Amino acid sequence: MIVITAPTGNIGRHLLPLLLDSAPAHDERLRVVVRDPARLPDAVRDQVEVVTGSHGDAEVVGRAFEGADAVFWLVPPDASRTPEDAYRGFTRPAAEALVAHGVGHVVGVSALGRGTPAADRAGLVTATFAMDDLLTDTGVAYRALANPSFFENLLEDADTIRETGVFTDAVDADRQAPLVAVADIAAVAADLLLNRSWSGSDSVPVLGPQDLSPNDLARIMTGQLGRPVRYERQSLDDLLTSLLGYGLDKAFAQGIVDMKRAKNEGLDAGVTRTPATSTPTTFHDWCAQTLKPAILK
Repeated sequence: MIVITAPTGNIGRHLLPLLLDSAPAHDERLRVVVRDPARLPDAVRDQVEVVTGSHGDAEVVGRAFEGADAVFWLVPPDASRTPEDAYRGFTRPAAEALVAHGVGHVVGVSALGRGTPAADRAGLVTATFAMDDLLTDTGVAYRALANPSFFENLLEDADTIRETGVFTDAVDADRQAPLVAVADIAAVAADLLLNRSWSGSDSVPVLGPQDLSPNDLARIMTGQLGRPVRYERQSLDDLLTSLLGYGLDKAFAQGIVDMKRAKNEGLDAGVTRTPATSTPTTFHDWCAQTLKPAILK
């Protein structure tokens, strides 16, 4: 039995079909934890067990983890809470349920940067590491998917790219860093969940195929969209003001700013790229398949 949290999210909606395709051959059953089962496609609801509720709730994870052998763990962002509470606090009931029900393996969505000089002052990433430590302390076999920023983050700028040809971030225009497609993260997670010969606790870097800078992204988007796209760097002060204007918890907003600062200081540069840590989806292909249809709709 494999339990999937956040099955309708960015990563979960790619992971669930992969598991549905492969689970029968591995003699696995699937159970999902979802707040609103109506968001699951009808065909999916017929093939999985559904536990309704938040996986931050002790009663819900108690039901979800009973009889489970493996769990895919993803904390949904909650900008109404402090980073510590949003990650470690949200995960604490699950950590207790893992122990209570003797779950053997957990694959969690985490971040790059552990062991780097900026790791303890990286805002949301630092809070994510605290979540990893909590899960490791349960004694469960744990793999933290150490991810950089996602290609999909650019979809938040789709309207401004369409209307003005501009996207923004808070890092140097020429700073190259790894970037990854969420579908590739899902593929790595599926392999770990279905092939549970691993033990102990470790990180699994998921780096995408190459390091790219904002200026590199602008050049590739320009070619794909057939119109000029340029990058504008936003100051950290302006970013904080914008986030607070959206109503985010002040500590959570500061956690985003601190994460951006740490990324600009090399937070994501601490892992050597190898064939094992690279994933296949290129930014060029992702633009053609995902970004271009969203912008030129």
